[in-house]
Parts: sequence; C-alpha cells; structure tokens
Amino acid sequence: MKIGFIGLGVMGRPMAKNLIRAGHELTVADHHPEHIAELVELGAKPAACGKEAAEGAEVVITMLPNSPQVEAAVCDEDGILAGSHPGQILIDMSSIAPLASHSLAERCRQAGVTMLDAPVSGGEPKAIDGTLSIMAGGDAETFEEVKSLLLEMGSSAVHCGPCGAGNTVKLANQIIVAVNIAAVAEAFTLAVRTEVKPEVLFEAIRGGLAGSTVMEAKAPMMITGHRQPGFRIDLHIKDLNNALETGHAAGAPLPLTAQVMEMLELLSNQGFGAEDHSALARYYELLSGVALHS
Repeated sequence: MKIGFIGLGVMGRPMAKNLIRAGHELTVADHHPEHIAELVELGAKPAACGKEAAEGAEVVITMLPNSPQVEAAVCDEDGILAGSHPGQILIDMSSIAPLASHSLAERCRQAGVTMLDAPVSGGEPKAIDGTLSIMAGGDAETFEEVKSLLLEMGSSAVHCGPCGAGNTVKLANQIIVAVNIAAVAEAFTLAVRTEVKPEVLFEAIRGGLAGSTVMEAKAPMMITGHRQPGFRIDLHIKDLNNALETGHAAGAPLPLTAQVMEMLELLSNQGFGAEDHSALARYYELLSGVALHS
C-alpha cells in the first residue's frame, strides 16, 4: 500500500517502521527533520507537510499528541485534505476527544475521504514490537478493509462502533490504567511504610487477583526508580482531560478520574511531566516521605 504517515514521535516512529518492514511504501511528515531522516534511511519518502504525505496515498495515518494537532494536520491549507482524493482513507491513531473525531470525520466526508478513529494502547514497547491494542470507530466496512494493515502494527484490532467510539474506548482504557497505577503506588507505599520490601510484595501478589498487566509493567519501574517514559505524565493528563470533558458532556460521573488527574497535575507542576506515568509513585513520596526505590 501507498501510505502517508504523519507524526513520528515516541509511538509513531516505531509504528511507521513496522509498516515499512511489512513492505508498504511510506511518505512521512513530522516537525522534527531527524525523525523523518531516520525513516528515510529505512526506505520512506520525506514530505514537508500533510498535503504532500497525502498526495497519491491510499491510506493516510496520523499519530499526533491531541485534537488541535490532528485538526491542523487534516484541515490546514497544507494539510491532508488539501492533498486528498475521493476514496482515500484517513486513520487517526492519535488519542483525541471523541467529539473532535466526529467533527473531523464530517470534514473528511465532505472531501470524499472516509475517516476511522483508531487509537492504540500499549506504550512504546508494544509499538516497537508491533503488539499494540487498537480500538477503532467508524464505518465497519472500511475497518475490515484496513484491518490487516492495523494488525501489522498491533496484535489486536477491534471495531468498537461508529466514529468516535474508538476514542471513547481509549479514554476508558486510560481511566483504568491511571487508577490502577495510582492504586499500585498507594499499596506499595503502605508496604514500604510497614517495612515490607516492595519486591516481596510484588512477588507475593502478582499471581493473584490483584495482578494485572499494569502492575507487571509499572511496579518494577517504581521499585527501581526508572523514570524513562513509555508514556509521559503530561500525555496521560491530556487523556484524562478528554475523559472528564467527555464524561461531563455525557452525564457520566468520573470521581476517581478527577482525583488521579489532580495527582498527575501536581506532579507536572513539580516538573515531572516528562516522566513515565509510573512516577505517580512520586506523589506518595511527597505525602509519606518514603520512596519505593533505594
């Protein structure tokens, strides 16, 4: 397939690499020339803007930080729609507000382009491995048309409903992850405060009902003090903001989300926003005076 790919950040870069390895012809665009150069070395073609990336592409993929960046990439005068053609498919794999997806899908429809919102879960390690979980919203036939393409970046791809449903499912995912990380940090702080080693707690409970993918991924990072982001605190704040806005619009109460959001905001204001979201453990360090790592 001829694919335009816009957004070569922590997630987008390995996703684009997996598509190149699968044999697709990519034209890539990003604000960082060094990211484009890295993909060009693997066989991609460079593009200066979304319009250039979209010209001649069967599918265009966006992987950008939030709604405003996706809107600009799609709708600006040098954006995707300026270079699109009827029958083209846009797959927005960013995590944005569902209402923004609805608006963008309508703009695409008017240009003859079909849009899917298809955010991902799994962080950088699974983006590298090509084992992301992909949740898609939009036309079911279009989803089936590109499902095999999605599965070259992920281990699962599920059609969740009409446009916006993919991002709604992603927001639900981000709520569960955030609250789970906070609970792990809180429980491990209790252990350390009562002189139980966090390594022992982890080994004792990981095989029981408290065990989870989140704990498997994040508890070791808390215990070792590893802060390099698989997913940054500031990005999780963005997702929880979108979740709270969506919840307010839908009349869905999200008190746990709001609480964890405040915890993340405090850490960001303390200068930890670029750290991995497992650094929620820092919040408990500030409260308790003890660290999980030595």
